[in-house]
Amino acid sequence: MNWITPFFTQHAEIGVFLAIGAGYWIGQFKYKGVGFGPVTGSLIAGLVIGYFFHVPVADTAKQLLFLMFMFGIGYSAGPGFIRGIQEGGWRWIVMGIVIPVTGVLTTVAVAKLLGIDMGYAAGMMSGGLTESPVIGTASEAIRALPISDDEKHRLISQIPIADALTYIFGTFGIIFFCTYIGPWIMRIDLKAEALKLEAEMGMERKQEGVESAWRMFELRAYRVDAGHAMVGLSVAQAETALAPQRLFVERVRRGKAIIEATPETVLQADDILAVIGLNEALLKILATHVEEVYDRELLDISLATQDIEVTSDAVSGQTVAELRDQAAAVRGVFLKNIKRGSEQLPVTPGTVIRRGDLLTVHGLEPAVNRVAAIAGNIARPKQNTDFVVFGLAIFAGALVGLALTFPIGGLHIALGSSVAVLLIGLAIGWRNSIQPKFAFIPAGALEFMTSIGLAAFVAMIGLKAGPVFIDAIKEIGIKVFLGGVIVTLTPQLVGLFVGRYILKLNPVLLLGALAGAQTMTAALASVQERSGSPVAVIGYSSTVAFGHVLISIGGTALIWMLH
Repeated sequence: MNWITPFFTQHAEIGVFLAIGAGYWIGQFKYKGVGFGPVTGSLIAGLVIGYFFHVPVADTAKQLLFLMFMFGIGYSAGPGFIRGIQEGGWRWIVMGIVIPVTGVLTTVAVAKLLGIDMGYAAGMMSGGLTESPVIGTASEAIRALPISDDEKHRLISQIPIADALTYIFGTFGIIFFCTYIGPWIMRIDLKAEALKLEAEMGMERKQEGVESAWRMFELRAYRVDAGHAMVGLSVAQAETALAPQRLFVERVRRGKAIIEATPETVLQADDILAVIGLNEALLKILATHVEEVYDRELLDISLATQDIEVTSDAVSGQTVAELRDQAAAVRGVFLKNIKRGSEQLPVTPGTVIRRGDLLTVHGLEPAVNRVAAIAGNIARPKQNTDFVVFGLAIFAGALVGLALTFPIGGLHIALGSSVAVLLIGLAIGWRNSIQPKFAFIPAGALEFMTSIGLAAFVAMIGLKAGPVFIDAIKEIGIKVFLGGVIVTLTPQLVGLFVGRYILKLNPVLLLGALAGAQTMTAALASVQERSGSPVAVIGYSSTVAFGHVLISIGGTALIWMLH
């Protein structure tokens, strides 16, 4: 392979893109839901390429990508993190703090007990807690220490090696704990507990293969005969008589005239009503009692399905059932989906709506617009990134991080540019959730920052550490791997006992919270699969933002405590 070596040496970008591509390919492979993922895959690819070829990666390029990633992850986590503090309930805040803090303290204790260098300890924490940003925050903290450049390089090169050794058990360990060990310790039947929780929340199980029928909404026309009970009733009275089914009369044909229905409109014999509601309800309630007719003109109404961003205090904190009880405000509008961050929540009467949630609603266009004005804003498709805020925020955050120092053990240690950029991204992301036009970044751009930014960064880290990879594994591999097992499982055990026996959390939601606080989406999916229910996502969404933010910052804190 001598012929290709000069290309890697003279053009480092070739090696970086090879590591990214190979890393994403490696990350695709999974066994029973467990795999490396694209980020760790890129790290492993970088280590292998770096072992065989000298690829001179510039520190400036690494830091540029990492700061972009940290801003992106802060922007993404901001709404959930602040919402969790303001509205999520103190028990979820405790869970979101206890698990990351336990992870950091466990890493410190294991590193001191086993005599592991701080570089290996940082990688052990990154892999054991499955939060790769620790690689960057710990590396930056090491560069700020008052030690020689050679020592800094030696310690930083240890981080990706330990991460690669511990990540696979970090992934497997969290999945296995949340799915099997946790339920066994709590002595619960996961499926039975999920069914019980669904019943408490008012969630109805859908039969296999009929999901679309239960969720499909229709606008249909029905003739009211002279002897029907609705004759002489107002629209409001007729709709109340059909409760608990939410069926709404939107228009009335009376002779040749078409009348826009209001709650006060009185129904007469031979009126033709345009009624909107769940297809299931229309078939069960109306089709068997009144004649359905074809009236294209009457049914020619603009229907809308829109995503609404919740920014209103009047809506945030209320359950779906409480919102449905506000008949005048939500008349004629149906809730189809609830999305919190990247997670889909179950639509049940007991589901609590939070600021920043994305509600998919369906109904007549004026009614949808009315609800949007009450709840927040219609999420209009946007394309343009606010690069002014993006650039100035990273500049300001990096500057503040370098300038702001803390006296620790007789030293003045900087907060770190990456941690400060994460915090400013968190603040801007939260502000955007309240005022969507402020500092808008499209989902695609944000995904690029958080996915490619981190994958490219860790690929470069791997390329620099590649030459010492094999020797380091021989020297300390078993010790780091066993330490990683402890780092992975200890926060889960502590979180389980605190959540179940002190905070008295529901066991299914608790398992979701354990997965969220260690940022392991695959563990959530495993809990959902084994319980046969999606409800664990409520606990996951309540702690995942805390995990992303606090574990990332923990990389800096770890180095401070070990130095």
